[in-house]
Amino acid sequence: MRLLLSLFLCAAILSVPAAAQTGNGQPDGTIAVESDADQDAAIAGRIREIIRQLDGYTDVTVSVADGIVTLRGTVIDPAQITALADLVARVEGVVAIENEVVESTDLRERLDPAVQRIEGRIAQIAAVLPLILVAAGAGALVAVAGFFIASRKWPWERIAPNAFIADIYRQILRLGFIILGVVLALDLLNLTALMGTILGAAGIIGLAIGFAVRDTVENFIASIMLSIRQPFRPKDLVEIEGELGHVIRLTSRATILLSLDGNHVRLPNATVFKAKIINYTRNDERRFTFALGIDPEADIAKAQEIVLSALTELPFVLETPAPAVWVEGLGASTIDLTAAAWIMQHHTSIGMAKGEAIRVVKARLEEAGIGMPEPTYRLVGPQTPTTTSAAAPARPVTPTPPETRVEAQHIGAEEQTALETMIEVEREALPDDDLLRREAPQE
Repeated sequence: MRLLLSLFLCAAILSVPAAAQTGNGQPDGTIAVESDADQDAAIAGRIREIIRQLDGYTDVTVSVADGIVTLRGTVIDPAQITALADLVARVEGVVAIENEVVESTDLRERLDPAVQRIEGRIAQIAAVLPLILVAAGAGALVAVAGFFIASRKWPWERIAPNAFIADIYRQILRLGFIILGVVLALDLLNLTALMGTILGAAGIIGLAIGFAVRDTVENFIASIMLSIRQPFRPKDLVEIEGELGHVIRLTSRATILLSLDGNHVRLPNATVFKAKIINYTRNDERRFTFALGIDPEADIAKAQEIVLSALTELPFVLETPAPAVWVEGLGASTIDLTAAAWIMQHHTSIGMAKGEAIRVVKARLEEAGIGMPEPTYRLVGPQTPTTTSAAAPARPVTPTPPETRVEAQHIGAEEQTALETMIEVEREALPDDDLLRREAPQE
C-alpha cells in the first residue's frame, strides 16, 4: 500500500512543470528542465564559426544559455542586424534570440570598408592594366585607320554627287570605324555585353536630341535631297514661296536668291524642298501676255488683226510659237482683249519686251483710229435729272499721220546679263559653300 502511494506522488510531481508550460502559451514542444551546458556550448561554437566566415561581424559576440542566444556588438550596415538574426534562427537548438547588435557610429570603422574597397579596385585595375592598354591601343589604331581612309579625296569625290555628300560619306566612315574600334576593345576586355547597354543609351539620347532639333534635322535632310536631285541650277530665275529671284547658291542650310531688285533672299532648305518651285529659266522660250481694252463700237476682228500684226513686226517675237490675240471679255465700257507673244528670254528681257509690245500695239491701234477708252462713271446728286439721258458718244480718235508712225525697237538682255555677272561674283567669293553642280542630275 505504501509503495503504490509513493508511485502516485512521483507521477503527480513530474506532470506539474509540463502543465505550467502549456498554460503560459509557449510554443509547442518541450524544453528540458535541466540546463544542458554542452548543447549551449555547441550552439555558441556553431554560430561563432558561421560569423567568423562572414564579413562585417568581427565585433559581434555570442553567448548561449538554455538555448537562448544573445548577440552583442556593432556592425557597419543596419541591414546586417536583421540578416544576422535570420541566420542564427536557422541554427538547430536555438530557442530564442536576444539581438542587441547596433549600428556602429565609429568614423574609422565606417571608413575602413570603403578604403578597402578602393584599394581592391585599384589592385584589380593594376592587374588588368596591361590588357586595358592593349585593348585601347587596338581600338585607337582602328579609329585612326578610319580617319586616314576618310581623309583621302578618292574615291569619295568620285562616288558623291557633290562635296557636301562626300563629306557625309566621310563622317559615316569615321563613325563606323570608331564603333568598330570600341567593339574590338570591349571584346579584348570580355565586355561585349556592355556594348549593348552603351548603344541602347546612345539610341535614347539620340531620339531625345532628334525631337529637340527636329527642324534642324529636317533642314539637313532637305539639303541632302536638294543637292542630289537639284530642282534648279546656279543663276536660274525661280519663284519659291512667292519670292522671285536668281539662284546664287545652295548651302547646307538655305537656298540664297538674288531678287530682281538686287536683294538677297534666304530660304530654309526644308521650306524649299516642300514648296512649289517655278523655274522660269529651264526653257529658253517664254511667253508674256498683257490685256488691253478697245472701244465697244470698234471692229473687234480688225482690232485683233492690228494687234497681231503689231506683235509680229516686233524683232524679238518668235514666229514659232506664233503670237496670239483673243477676246477676254466685256468690260464696263470696253472690249477686253489679251495679247500673247513668245521670246527667247536668254537673249531678250521679258519685262522690256512686254513694255515695248504694249507701246507698239497702242500706237498701231491709234494709227488705225481705234480708241482705247477708260471706264466712265456717272455721279448722281440732288440736281441730277430723274430721266435717264443717253450715254455720251465715245471720243473720236484721229488716225496718226504716216510720218509720225511709231517704229518697233530691238530689246536685248542687258539687265539680265548684269544680274548674272553679280551672281557670278558672289559665287566666286564662296566657291566651297555651294552644293549646286552642273554635272549633278536635275529634276
